[in-house]
Amino acid sequence: MPATQSTAPQKPPFDLNKGFTRLRAAADGFWRRVSEGLELADLWAQFKAEARASYGLYSAEVDWKTLERESVFRRYWRIAQAFFWAMLSKLSPARRVLLLISLIFVLMGRFTLRGGEVTLDFELRGFGIIGLLLLLAMELADRVTMKRDLEIAREIQRWLVPEKPPKVDGADIAFATRPANTVAGDYYDAFFRTPAVASDSKRLLLVVADVAGKSVPAALLMATFQASLQTLSSAATSLAELVAGLNRYACAHSLGGLRFTTAFLAELHPATRALTYICAGHNAPMLHRVTGGVERLDAGGLPLGIEAKAQYDSGRVQLGGGDLLVIFTDGLVEAFNDRGEEYGEARLLEILNTVPGESAAETLRLIMQSADRFVGATRQHDDITALILRAI
Repeated sequence: MPATQSTAPQKPPFDLNKGFTRLRAAADGFWRRVSEGLELADLWAQFKAEARASYGLYSAEVDWKTLERESVFRRYWRIAQAFFWAMLSKLSPARRVLLLISLIFVLMGRFTLRGGEVTLDFELRGFGIIGLLLLLAMELADRVTMKRDLEIAREIQRWLVPEKPPKVDGADIAFATRPANTVAGDYYDAFFRTPAVASDSKRLLLVVADVAGKSVPAALLMATFQASLQTLSSAATSLAELVAGLNRYACAHSLGGLRFTTAFLAELHPATRALTYICAGHNAPMLHRVTGGVERLDAGGLPLGIEAKAQYDSGRVQLGGGDLLVIFTDGLVEAFNDRGEEYGEARLLEILNTVPGESAAETLRLIMQSADRFVGATRQHDDITALILRAI
């Protein structure tokens, strides 16, 4: 009989190159998802910045002066012990116990139990690793929940500050803020308020403030500062009376002066370009004249919230066409790089000397860009806020 041919479909041979390409594409996709597209150098810089910040958090709880009297070996042992207890104290009691048990299991590895002719071996290292992963999962869950709450708080905080500057005849304004954490203790605003004298035209109120501290406590006090400012500025009072009212309110909510607020407030008369200001313990703004000179607006007094009966002196300057007013918080000039060097006011002045005729927005962009280049990958340690006004 003639041989019959099989009609079953033949399986194509495995294409090694195509399989390798798919595997590489999957690996690349996984890596991009994990690294969010960052280069290795950027990842390493980010890791160093976060490790440095974590070291600063835990090392603050180490009594370094006491350890200086210890021998070298004992000193390192005590340092490791202090760091361990500093980390352990950040956990809840239940999680501390879980961490200790998991570490014991990992270190023990295998545990052998002998009874008569019966020998039982327990591999504890796996249970220890599972315990550590469980602890990590619980800590991440707490962090995600807190981050979600902070994101909501940041959205609310954004409602408290203007999204874009007002249009003012004879002035070009720009502002920006960059929190060190999700929420900030810095505040800025620019709006027209009721004049103290009915015959006067409306004045533009410029405000930049910095609550002592950062993150959630500072953000809460910033919200109370914004509320009191909006309430007090609606009355037909002078700038000095406005600042005095803010100070009395701040003293009532400053925990005995511990939560004070530095602030710079100014009123601009658009028709005459006359600027009246009070600097309440804040970094003195720079008025860069079109002729090249620089004036510091430092008339004022104590930060708000320290002394209820504090007196505040007001200053007055006349702006000319092309003059540039730069109001900033200390987070800008005190930003430091990985060598511990501060950005400083000298570098800020260098930028101001190179931006004649630029718009307020472009000037602000160049200032922030300069600070970013100086800081590099170092983690931001304080809120940064700047308000720029150029007379036109």
